[in-house]
Amino acid sequence: MKLSHRLIVITSVLLSVFFIICVIENVLKNTDLTEGEDAVHGRQHFIFQRRFLNREETSKISAEASNNAMNVIPLPPKNTNKKNTTVKTTTVSTTKEPRDEFPDLFKYSTLSPNFRQYMEWPPYFRLPKYNPSLADVLKVKIRDNMTNWEKFHLQISKYYLYPEKSKVVEGLLHDLATKKIIGVEQLPGGTQIKLILTMEDGAKALFKPMRFPREVETLPNHFYFTDFERHVSEIASFHLDKLLGYRRTPPCVGRKVNISEEFYPLVEPDLHKTFFISPAGNVCFHGQCTYYCDTSHAICGDPHMLEGSLSIWLPPRNILERKPIRSPWRRSYNKRRKASWETDNYYCINQVKVNPPYDHGRRIYDLMDLVIFDYLTGNMDRHHYDEVFTFGNDSALIHLDHGRGFGRASYDEFSIILPLLQCCVIRLSTFNHLFSFHVGPKRLSDLMRESMAKDPVAPVLTEAHLEAMDRRVGRILDSIRSCVKVNGPAGVLLDDVLDYPYYLNQTIKIFPD
Repeated sequence: MKLSHRLIVITSVLLSVFFIICVIENVLKNTDLTEGEDAVHGRQHFIFQRRFLNREETSKISAEASNNAMNVIPLPPKNTNKKNTTVKTTTVSTTKEPRDEFPDLFKYSTLSPNFRQYMEWPPYFRLPKYNPSLADVLKVKIRDNMTNWEKFHLQISKYYLYPEKSKVVEGLLHDLATKKIIGVEQLPGGTQIKLILTMEDGAKALFKPMRFPREVETLPNHFYFTDFERHVSEIASFHLDKLLGYRRTPPCVGRKVNISEEFYPLVEPDLHKTFFISPAGNVCFHGQCTYYCDTSHAICGDPHMLEGSLSIWLPPRNILERKPIRSPWRRSYNKRRKASWETDNYYCINQVKVNPPYDHGRRIYDLMDLVIFDYLTGNMDRHHYDEVFTFGNDSALIHLDHGRGFGRASYDEFSIILPLLQCCVIRLSTFNHLFSFHVGPKRLSDLMRESMAKDPVAPVLTEAHLEAMDRRVGRILDSIRSCVKVNGPAGVLLDDVLDYPYYLNQTIKIFPD
């Protein structure tokens, strides 16, 4: 081939490559990937407003459980092609809203003598009354000379981690707050430092240290997955779980420890070398973990004393067999991308309730309980839940890891409650608790304040966070009202009250209207 021919071929190839590059660049410019920072934020904000902030639209999204006789298709959103349409936001207004007493929901609560005429009776699903404990499974008798930690483990049952008004739990919390610490080790893994403490009676507990005072809130520009964990959130979550009647969160108590005397002499060498004295003269350490374990994110005493939370350690997995299950409403953990459930109004119907274990039994109701729980605490970091296998089918879930709750008292993240609006099912017992928290005689903030008053690090929560919980109770009831309007009470409320101890011996009469 002559030189002139070679030059022509090379020139043709180069021109073809250049043309292809120009075409690809032009296509990319017209996509969302290269629209620039303003375009990306603008589009995401539009989706966020449409899906989460306009409650008049999202509150209509509902469906009954797939194994129920009635299956209601969600109503289409209202026509928003109006000029000067105002979008509701979840940021709390400084103007105090008039309190809604929800008189239309009263007849569905057990405060009304004829509530059952609105329910499906008998309900299509009820839990068996037999509630075996770990002592029954292991065939071990609880003895008086056992420690509170051993008694607590053996009292764990199929439906609850501990019985209602358990004296063992009261004694266990006292032990965790006062017993001598004889062992300190770092919990491997995780993004933030956590310690496993061993007490003189053999009990073990998970220690989450205080990073900053409880008055410090999450910065508005921080994502949920970059926020620090709060020890007070673990303590308050235990009390809230108990007040809701769940009893699925391990007992937790606050404690102040002396880093120099109670930790430093007991730590392992790898943790020992991370201790130092800060420029302010405080004893600090940072441990070893994935993200926030360095000098700039150290845990410091004042100058030696450190406040933290102690959550009781559960039995080994070979005794209480369990494993973490990925939540179907797990977030994307990405600062640009949303999870599919955040943009699909029919997600619960088409993706969750058609697949086991959510298509039958108690699991979907357990998740709705957890959604309500997380909304009250403001916890967006719910990626897994723990399923127990020791007791067979229909065992209750275990609620763990609540450290990222109670971050912002003045803000209610509506996307947390979105699964309830998508599925529109809830236990009647859970609804009763929420309704009683709202109408009194004591509101949720009063009950939480009383429940946490005896904690060694009280006051656990600020008044702003307690008031926020009252506000969120009202917003949950408003979501339930929207579901009832679409599906009717029998399609939303699962009548399970007779499965609870208070109602076992009650004679409920049904009166006509």
